[in-house]
Amino acid sequence: MSLPPLPRLGFIGAGRLARCLALGFCAAGYSVTAVASRTPASAGRLASQIPNCAALDDPQEVVDSADLVFLAVPDDAIGTSAHTLRFSPDEAHGKALVHCSGASPVELLAPARDQGAAIGGFHPLFLFGGERNDLERIAGCSVTIEADGALKDTLTALAVALRCHPLSIPPGGRMLYHGAAHYAASFALCSLAECVELWRTLGFAEDEALRALLPMLAGTIETARDKGLANALAGPVSRGDTGVVQKQLALFESLGGDHAALYGLLSRRAVGLAQRRATPPAAIDAIAEAVEESLARSLNQAAAGASGK
Repeated sequence: MSLPPLPRLGFIGAGRLARCLALGFCAAGYSVTAVASRTPASAGRLASQIPNCAALDDPQEVVDSADLVFLAVPDDAIGTSAHTLRFSPDEAHGKALVHCSGASPVELLAPARDQGAAIGGFHPLFLFGGERNDLERIAGCSVTIEADGALKDTLTALAVALRCHPLSIPPGGRMLYHGAAHYAASFALCSLAECVELWRTLGFAEDEALRALLPMLAGTIETARDKGLANALAGPVSRGDTGVVQKQLALFESLGGDHAALYGLLSRRAVGLAQRRATPPAAIDAIAEAVEESLARSLNQAAAGASGK
């Protein structure tokens, strides 16, 4: 496969991700020739912001007018879309089809590869807000790329054009990569939600709780960036406060539900971070034992409750 140094780009899909990428690539000097979407108005709005970009009704027309097509559609539509697109035998070796999913395998694009086009994955590890400031906020983020040869080089250059860091991922690794990334995004919100729920019992409203918690979370992230995960760890596990850990575990067990199991599992991870330090807390073994004993009780209780249903 051989793509020009600045390939003509096309987008099938005009959602938040497509808007940010298309406008970012345009600002970096790439030609974005066409956009198609299941919602024509969305394609029209995006195309109107890009010079010489056409809003098309038929995704096939995007393939016909671009060298590299980004398939920015929901995961469930990737395989179906790939099966409907046709690549001319005379031009296929100069074209590529790339999806933007973090979880779906690139192999879903096999119909395009079978027609001679190159295929790949281009997943920005970024939460798109759908606003114009996404173009600035995405700088410094990472883009996970799965492709071979010339297409990998092209996608790497496109990631750099967005001022992002390119990451390579091996075939078959996307589901694990994407699932694990939830811990830094959705599951971080879930941890905040758990705290807000517990603080409600103390009379805190959600807005009060978030006003208190978000600066602490931001400081934790900054410290992790500067010092690494293990050295950013704070709290009783990091200090070796066995008594505090034991009392908190007992308190969460008394609350019922899954509060103790969640707290215990995260405390287990905190123990692991503390053990990675150059000088782990002297009481870390006692803390680890307390955590495992609490986890055994809470998980057994949860299993007993499930079997009784």
